[in-house]
Amino acid sequence: MRLKELPNLERPYEKLELYGEEKLTNSELLAIIIKTGTKEETAIQIAQRVLMLGSREEVVNLNFLQEISLQELMQIKGIGKVKAIQMKAVGEIAKRISKPIKNQKIMIRGTEDVANLLMSEMKQEKRELVKILILNHKNVLLKIKDISFGGTNYAVVAPKEVFVDAVKMQAERVILVHNHPSGDPTPSRQDCEITKRLQVAAEILGIELIDHVIIGNNKYESVFSRLRNERKR
Repeated sequence: MRLKELPNLERPYEKLELYGEEKLTNSELLAIIIKTGTKEETAIQIAQRVLMLGSREEVVNLNFLQEISLQELMQIKGIGKVKAIQMKAVGEIAKRISKPIKNQKIMIRGTEDVANLLMSEMKQEKRELVKILILNHKNVLLKIKDISFGGTNYAVVAPKEVFVDAVKMQAERVILVHNHPSGDPTPSRQDCEITKRLQVAAEILGIELIDHVIIGNNKYESVFSRLRNERKR
């Protein structure tokens, strides 16, 4: 069955127009990009096979579009070079949209501001991603830099990588941020130990590490708050 032969309310274009893009499934959204199917499959069916490249879970993380190669996409019948390039472009657009506008002054007043800034980008990452937020003395965001990409439950954090850009920019404050792929942002013993070591390194460099925020699945936690609570006990 072709998309044109489906009932109106089951067609991705019409469904988006009537109910909004948030009501579409991942396969329906991709079908709009793919546009046309083959003699054997509709665009939705092809989209479903594309999604299988990213995950076998029921809820697929669309971030895989940022990592998958053109060649892998083109292995699917019905996905030629043009369609593969279009999907890669959409993945990159989504990535850039999640980043702050360079000319926009973003003030970081606390842990919640950090979470609001990075939650949508980091909450569904399958691996631990470590970022550093570089701030001026008024806590205005100057730069966000990826520090390391780790495994499913760890990431290597080298002090040199954490502070090198802050030193070059003569920044006074930084915030460390990383995600827990499990979705639980509770700081581990390793998270706390790394934070303590980075505090010492920051002090030597004359930079203030003002927080270490862990992102979970729509939840977040400050390692600094955990350390303060432990000291009070």
